[in-house]
Amino acid sequence: VQVRGEYPRFINRLFKEKNIHIEKQLGDDELLKVHTVDFISFSYYNSLVATENSEGMETVSGNTIGGVKNPYLEVSEWGWQIDPIGIRISLNDLYDRYQLPLFIVENGLGAYDKVEDGKINDDYRISYHEQHFQQMLEAIEDGVELMGYTSWGILDLISYSSSEMEKRYGFIHVDQDNDGNGTLNRTPKKSFYWYQEVIRQNGLKMNEEQK
Repeated sequence: VQVRGEYPRFINRLFKEKNIHIEKQLGDDELLKVHTVDFISFSYYNSLVATENSEGMETVSGNTIGGVKNPYLEVSEWGWQIDPIGIRISLNDLYDRYQLPLFIVENGLGAYDKVEDGKINDDYRISYHEQHFQQMLEAIEDGVELMGYTSWGILDLISYSSSEMEKRYGFIHVDQDNDGNGTLNRTPKKSFYWYQEVIRQNGLKMNEEQK
């Protein structure tokens, strides 16, 4: 509705069967048609596999949803499957369906970070983003109009899905534990400087390194 400016045809039948009446004023349909969205934003973290019968099969989760484990994918320390190619598939699917610019508003890796000599060498996070960025570039080559990207998140914060501080996503480390203890001092991780350079060169540096 937000993209096409009209309800799909089948919805009238659904409303009728559910005894739902939508109150409309004269001109509402015309307003809906005119005021559509300019782009589509979405979050991407992982992919999931569904099966009719999961008995005896290993299961995985991702935020508030779950599925069975894909044996061909790596899994994060919190059981989220890592599927960079999935972001390319998602971009192509959404763009083919709606033909509007896309904006990835969330994407990242929750992981345990170890502070050693005041530094955090999170090469695993760099690898995660490198793989996903490469697939984003592939999607652009496929013809997808990708207008922007923001990661989750720039600095460590309490995880929405697990209420933990130790599940860290950020490029900047925050000195706080699960119980709220710590100085709250902020320290850029190794990934911070890598990401800074990627932004500075609009992904070109990373693309050249991938080649």
